Amino acid sequence: MPATKVIVNVPGEQPYDVRIGNGVLGAFGAALKTTPGLENVSRYLVLSDSNVAPLYLKACKEALAAADLKSCDISVPAGEDSKSIAVAEEIWEAMAQLGLGRDAAVIALGGGVVGDLAGFVGSTFMRGVPIVQAPTTLLSMVDSSVGGKTGVNLRAGKNLVGTFTQPRYVCADTSTLATLDEREWACGCGEIAKSAVIDSDDFFFWLVEHANDLAKRETSVVEEAIARCVVFKAGVVAADKTESRGVRECLNYGHTLGHAIEKLSGYGTFSHGAAVAEGMRFAARLGAALVGTPIELVETQDDLLDTLGLPALAWHAAPDTMLDAMKRDKKTRGGQVRFVVPNDVGVREIVNVADDVILEHLEAWALSKEGR
Repeated sequence: MPATKVIVNVPGEQPYDVRIGNGVLGAFGAALKTTPGLENVSRYLVLSDSNVAPLYLKACKEALAAADLKSCDISVPAGEDSKSIAVAEEIWEAMAQLGLGRDAAVIALGGGVVGDLAGFVGSTFMRGVPIVQAPTTLLSMVDSSVGGKTGVNLRAGKNLVGTFTQPRYVCADTSTLATLDEREWACGCGEIAKSAVIDSDDFFFWLVEHANDLAKRETSVVEEAIARCVVFKAGVVAADKTESRGVRECLNYGHTLGHAIEKLSGYGTFSHGAAVAEGMRFAARLGAALVGTPIELVETQDDLLDTLGLPALAWHAAPDTMLDAMKRDKKTRGGQVRFVVPNDVGVREIVNVADDVILEHLEAWALSKEGR
């Protein structure tokens, strides 16, 4: 099937294309040659990791060379540990040693970790060089490669240091998804489910209808799911580029508990999507208590996540420990934890929740994990 193009138009920024389709990496170099904002790039740095580089780095560099574009490459160890200031510093030093200047651009070839890290490095090296995203995981295609969030983790929490810098181009070659294992596939499905719940009836009930096909990786369903997520996220980002107007914060549905789970269990113990899915289950139940979220939505969401390979996690931590981790999240305001909760499909609000209320729900959550 032909490639899909979604245009992301953020006020005050150069619009950029997201190309979605099987084999679009082969035309990568030719696309970059005609991309606004990249006309004066003399050399591309392809940043990848130890999992992705052996699979797709050669094809990426060949596509650049076919368009007479010069490139060099750096690979970092795969995994969340690479999203750190220490690794970023190593890349900055390497870029300087390679003689890269303000006429360079950085290509993120990989999943969400590489995309966030490359975006952060590129947006800060020489006070900012252009960034191109070439996502190779379902999670990065449906979420992190679009919207301009970059970041690295601190010991205190996830994504606490970063920038808002839009990419100049996004190349989502769905053929790269063939190498994903079941854990990584389900991880991306978690972000698709998040988008569907907070977007609209149309997206949500389409996903409910096609969940089995998505779990089975049916090509046309996968590409439509990616496109739907990109269109939804592009609209949200256009309305709130830097998460300063309260609109973009809706994308954090499931992330308040999810980030705490990732931090306390140890980054990488659970995939990001699995942690977010657990956070969605928790937030929907919190919404039922606070804003009247229909129990039918809570149950349908549970069934959807189960079908997508994201069952409820068996893991839990002490409620006070969980609350402390949530308070260190960047979404906290004035010491109060904020949750995105669904009033219904496509209708959501952000609520400040008192500590005692959170603890009450965390205690119920922990008890459910103990089988009581």
